[in-house]
Amino acid sequence: MSSVLKVTKRFTAAGAAAVLTAACSPLSMFATLSPKDPAALVARGEAYGPNARQRLDVYAPRGGRTSAPIAVFFYGGAWDSGRRQDYNWVGRALASRGFVTVVADYRIYPEVRYPTFLEDGAKAVRWAVDHGRAYGGDPHRIVLIGHSAGAYNAVMLGLDGRYLAADGVDPKVVRAVAGLSGPYDFLPLKGDITHRIFGEAPDLPATQPLSYVGPGSPPAFLATGDADQMVWPKNTVALAAKLRAAGVDVEERHYEGVDHVRMVLALSRPLRGRAPVLDEMTDFLRRHAS
Repeated sequence: MSSVLKVTKRFTAAGAAAVLTAACSPLSMFATLSPKDPAALVARGEAYGPNARQRLDVYAPRGGRTSAPIAVFFYGGAWDSGRRQDYNWVGRALASRGFVTVVADYRIYPEVRYPTFLEDGAKAVRWAVDHGRAYGGDPHRIVLIGHSAGAYNAVMLGLDGRYLAADGVDPKVVRAVAGLSGPYDFLPLKGDITHRIFGEAPDLPATQPLSYVGPGSPPAFLATGDADQMVWPKNTVALAAKLRAAGVDVEERHYEGVDHVRMVLALSRPLRGRAPVLDEMTDFLRRHAS
């Protein structure tokens, strides 16, 4: 996150007091200080379940738009870290592009392992379906977006409809998915992260998004950076190829010089010029959600 620190140094001292009350991570400082897109925070800390981490925030386009598509965003963090407040700039960015946007927390390791965070994601989508209309959203036009581990969550929920169906959501309301630098094809398990999260799964192939691709899969925007050394671009290449072979509309983007962290930071207002991630992703999602 050194890149986040470099960005925050450019901001004036006007926001310094806010930093003192924020969490001490560079991402928290970035979320506090960075310029943000015009959008409304219309709900904060809404519960979609009884657990403390089953909470979400909602951002809406300004101007009282109705029947807007609903975007549900899942952040990354290796399934063991992250909080929705640190992604307020993502919520505002997506809302400024016409989406009623839900940014959801979910339970993480060591409290849970696979597949509980997917079950939480499905419950957050259920909340969006049940309550999105109150904030100007159309519950029949849902798109799922995620970065890194959150991209895994978003794509799995879109491809394996059983999680949504188990919560009473028709998987067909998901019009498209978007995965930024996501892990979709990581067998055999390597490293501590995947072993601790997925190692106890009785059927490892069933943990992979590639296992659920079919002709009825939702359209997908899949992006990676060619400088990403945390989640290798081959994950995006493999999933895009399989979707394409199944006849699914997929837009595959590889951004030159973009690494793992800069992929999601490219959604932010100050770093958007590095790569056209936000414009290309939201153009694709609007097209399929219309």
